[in-house]
Amino acid sequence: MGRQTCLYDLHCALGARMVDFGGWDMPLAYGSQLDEHHAVRRVAGVFDVSHMGIVDLRGARSGELLRGLLANDIGRLRQTGKALYSCMLNEHGGVIDDLIVYYLADDWYRVVINAGTRESDLAWIASHAEPLGVQVLERTELAMLAVQGPQARELSAALLTKEAGSAALALQPFFGAQLADWFVARTGYTGEDGFELMLPATQAVSVWQRLNAAGVRSCGLGARDTLRLEAGMNLYGNDMNAVTNPLESGLAWTVAFEPGDRQFVGRSALEAIRARGSARKLVGLVLDERAVLRSHQRVLVPGGGEGEVTSGSFSPTLGRSIGFARVPSATGAQVEVEVRGRVLPARVVKVPFVRHGRALIH
Repeated sequence: MGRQTCLYDLHCALGARMVDFGGWDMPLAYGSQLDEHHAVRRVAGVFDVSHMGIVDLRGARSGELLRGLLANDIGRLRQTGKALYSCMLNEHGGVIDDLIVYYLADDWYRVVINAGTRESDLAWIASHAEPLGVQVLERTELAMLAVQGPQARELSAALLTKEAGSAALALQPFFGAQLADWFVARTGYTGEDGFELMLPATQAVSVWQRLNAAGVRSCGLGARDTLRLEAGMNLYGNDMNAVTNPLESGLAWTVAFEPGDRQFVGRSALEAIRARGSARKLVGLVLDERAVLRSHQRVLVPGGGEGEVTSGSFSPTLGRSIGFARVPSATGAQVEVEVRGRVLPARVVKVPFVRHGRALIH
C-alpha cells in the first residue's frame, strides 16, 4: 500500500479505482474516464492533488535562493500572489523537476512540487537554502484540490465566497492569494479556467462533497492526463527528466537567459547547448489512423533518424490519438510511428491541441 491523501477514504466511498502514482494511492477514475474528461471541458471537475508537495520558503534571502535554483527568473514576480512556472535543473541542465512558485512577500515564496520528486526536491532545495539561512517548510497539514472547467468559478462561487472571501473570484490567471486559512490560486493543469485550492486537510472532505453538490464532478488521474496532454502540458518523468533539458523538451520559453549576470544551476550547460544548437526537440503528433500513441513507441523520421513518443493517448475532445515525441531537430511535418508492429503515418503539429475546449488542429 502506498501513501494516502486525506481524501483516500472518500475516494473509495465514491467508487474510485485506486492506482499507484509516484508512491501514492490515487484515484484513476470514479466511473467513466471519458465522461470525467468531457465534464472538465464542458462544465467543471475536481481533482485531488494533495500528493503534490506544498513548500514555503521563508527568510530574507528566499528570493536569492530561487534566483539561483530556477531556470526562469523570479525577478519577474513583482506583485503579491503572482505565479511563475519554471524548471529546476542540475549542473548538466537536466530537469530535476518542474514547479510553480508564488511570490507572497520579499521573504516568503510558496513552491508546489511534483509528488514523484518530492523527497529529492526537498533535499536539493534544503541543501542550497541552509547556507542562505532560508527556512524550508513543507506544509503537510494542507490538502490541495484543483477545480477546473469553464464553469469552475461559477459553480464554486458560493463555497469560495463563504470560506475564502469574494476576493478569490477576482483573482487573475496565474495569481494566488492567502485568504483566511486558504490559499487560492487561479492556476491548473487542464487548459481550462479554474482554481487550485490549498486548505487545511481537515476541511478537504467537506469541501469536495460541497463541490459535488454544486455540480462539480469528481475526476481522477486518467482524465487529468488526457486533459493536460490536449493542453500541451508536459508531464515530469515522461516528457522531461534529469537527463533531458528544457531546450529539447519544448520548454525553452521557461528559461530566462536575461539578465545575463544571473547565475542559476545548469546555466552554463544550457548556454553551451544553445550555442551549438539542440540535437533534439519535442513535438506534437497526431495519428489519423485508428490506433493509440503510447510512451516509448519508436518514431521514424523520413531521410533517416528516429525519436520516441514521450506521452500519448486517445484525445476525447479530438476523437483521435495525440502525443508528444522527442525527435531530431531537423524533423519536418511528417513522421511514422511503430504501433504494435505496424508503421503508421503521423503528422507533426504545434501544441496545444486544444485550448479552452476548442480544437486547434483538424
